[in-house]
Amino acid sequence: MAFVSIIIPVYNEEGNLSVLYQRLKNVLGPLTIEDYEIILIDDGSSDRTWSTIQSLSEKDMKIKGIKLSRNFGHQNALIAGLDFARGDALISMDGDLQHPPELIPQFIAKWQEGFDIVCAQRERTEKISWIKNLFSKFFLFVFNKISLVQLKEGVADFRLISREVAEVLKTMKERCRFLRGLVSWVGFRSAYIVYTAPKRFSGEAKYSMRKSLLLALTGVLSFSPKPLYWAGFLGLVITFLSFIYIFYAIYLKFFTHFSLSGWASILISVLFLGGVQLITIGILGSYLAMVFEEVKGRPLYVVQKMTNENLKDA
Repeated sequence: MAFVSIIIPVYNEEGNLSVLYQRLKNVLGPLTIEDYEIILIDDGSSDRTWSTIQSLSEKDMKIKGIKLSRNFGHQNALIAGLDFARGDALISMDGDLQHPPELIPQFIAKWQEGFDIVCAQRERTEKISWIKNLFSKFFLFVFNKISLVQLKEGVADFRLISREVAEVLKTMKERCRFLRGLVSWVGFRSAYIVYTAPKRFSGEAKYSMRKSLLLALTGVLSFSPKPLYWAGFLGLVITFLSFIYIFYAIYLKFFTHFSLSGWASILISVLFLGGVQLITIGILGSYLAMVFEEVKGRPLYVVQKMTNENLKDA
């Protein structure tokens, strides 16, 4: 017997919430668990998402609504859910119904077998664009090559973690968090459940290519200093090549009848070195920006309203 928390960040998902709630009720009702709570985090929606959450909370005390003061991002909304969840097992999922609630019994069964982390591994997604699929594979390849932790293909934020894992994650106070990397980093015994993600029930995808790129950049910078090493190594290589070019130019001038003339070679060298310098400065700036966010010490999210006030006891 256990208490289970379902954590669902939502952003402009008014068309999905009622169907999602009913499917969750159908799944959670027959389970042999002590009790459960469904935590819906409104991440600054501009539609009637919060009104829908309030209506669901009024008719079901197991619904815990959290309204953030603005859009703080999917990862920070997930962290808000982790902070307020009271369960022995915590399940995070999206609110667009691409994470099937029907997998929850399998999550709990694996957890009861002794696994602290149970991740859903997407085998494929119905009607996913080839560009997004290619980007996902490229990011995974780069991340696993340079990072100290390894991510599995198709594994995102649809997972179960035990209370022990949740408490470890809550001790990590960094501002730029990449949760799927952190979950892999903490270790613990893990299991995976393969599934096929259906298309969205309604509405449009909220994770644009820009947001995906920012999340990927956060993941890479949070788990590897190698881009900094590469920048330094690139500088050494270019310095070495420049010395070779200098000796080559001197040799042509004094020991042959040829000499390097014209502005083309000079212009190419200046543009190339300028580009390398800008890339290096950009890498350094990205890491410095993360340090800047850390030293400010601002909260990851701001709660504006909550439903069912017993949530405050979490």
